[in-house]
Amino acid sequence: MTLDPVHVDGIADLAGRLARRVDDTDHDDLARTAFEEFLDPLRADGRTVIEPLDECRLRSVAVDDVALIDPPYPTVHGLDSGTINPTTFKNGLVLDVAHAAMAAEPSDLDLHRARSLVTTVHANDPTLALETNWARGDEGYFRHKILHAPRVNRYAEGVVHALALYLAESAHAIEHADAVDDCLVLDGPLYPKELLNWQDRDAELGALATEAKPRAIVENYVRLVERLLGRGVAVAGFVKNPSPKLITRTLRAHGVGAPWVDDTAFFTRLLEPDGDDGGRPTDRLTFTNWFRSRGGSDRTLAADGDALGVERRRDPVDYEVTFLVVYDPRADLCYRVEAPAGLTRDPDARDRLTRQVLRDVATARGPPPVVERADALARIGVDEKAALRRKFEERLDSPFVRTYDDHRWGEEF
Repeated sequence: MTLDPVHVDGIADLAGRLARRVDDTDHDDLARTAFEEFLDPLRADGRTVIEPLDECRLRSVAVDDVALIDPPYPTVHGLDSGTINPTTFKNGLVLDVAHAAMAAEPSDLDLHRARSLVTTVHANDPTLALETNWARGDEGYFRHKILHAPRVNRYAEGVVHALALYLAESAHAIEHADAVDDCLVLDGPLYPKELLNWQDRDAELGALATEAKPRAIVENYVRLVERLLGRGVAVAGFVKNPSPKLITRTLRAHGVGAPWVDDTAFFTRLLEPDGDDGGRPTDRLTFTNWFRSRGGSDRTLAADGDALGVERRRDPVDYEVTFLVVYDPRADLCYRVEAPAGLTRDPDARDRLTRQVLRDVATARGPPPVVERADALARIGVDEKAALRRKFEERLDSPFVRTYDDHRWGEEF
């Protein structure tokens, strides 16, 4: 232990002094006021960026009751993609490997066996030809390809990571979309949010976002939404760690002294129940109504957005992101559920998806079981990452660039 008890006590005293200066007892009232007076609708720069699909309201349901309801969908599928994380080699190559899988409830072993793997490579040498088409193995259940990332001066690691992750996920979803009969839940947002955020991060990334390869990935998600909505199948994204700042940032622009670090902190404050004894009761899930989102990264797929130039074959309104926030007091966590407006503007479809999410969170004490199963199938473990890096070192005849943290934490590859 590097801190002696006297140091711990000193830090605790400091925290006590901070607490006396930061009085958040009025934050509950502020959150309620912001919710009731600013979100119906919330406007920024002359556009509506947040608006409720019905009335603005907060709701709750008993955990035990909702856990026992009949499943709203006879079958549910989950989708996820895992990576080895970006790796830089001494020969100048930067690459990441993403591995996507789909899970089903009830189980479908053939579907679970099917995998899509994408290796994205960034090279500063413009003469290298690295791209490959999809190749198959494992009796057709496994397919893989190499994607040559567009050249960038900076952000090479972030670019290869996002392209590998989202191409593997979206391509696998398209490949197996017909296996989904009732409901598909993505582990993460409905659209490739990290890629869409490139437009706001940096001029170089913003220009890259409109190039053919990133645009093709966005098109995969657009086509997935079209195919599933066209068949009457629900599609949603379950975001475990939501971190948007659209609401809090816009509230501050309206002169509201929003003290929350992001929208999740705002909704947590809004949805966290207070017990009679000052504690937090844990017997009820609390949740918001559904909202339509047209700001931040969601503006790209808004009806008045450009969808990065991707053709939309349905009414553009159908692709807009709508979301619901669920708070689980047992874990003190907020989750964001996203779905296309083409699904949720129907009250019955909206209610059905809401009940499915609440039932799953109540029974699993966290993300839906089918999402966790997809996560387990797609995850690349520590030993597998080490083995893959060793293979790349051998085949590329170049060691990867080790960092001090690799040495510090004993990661020997």
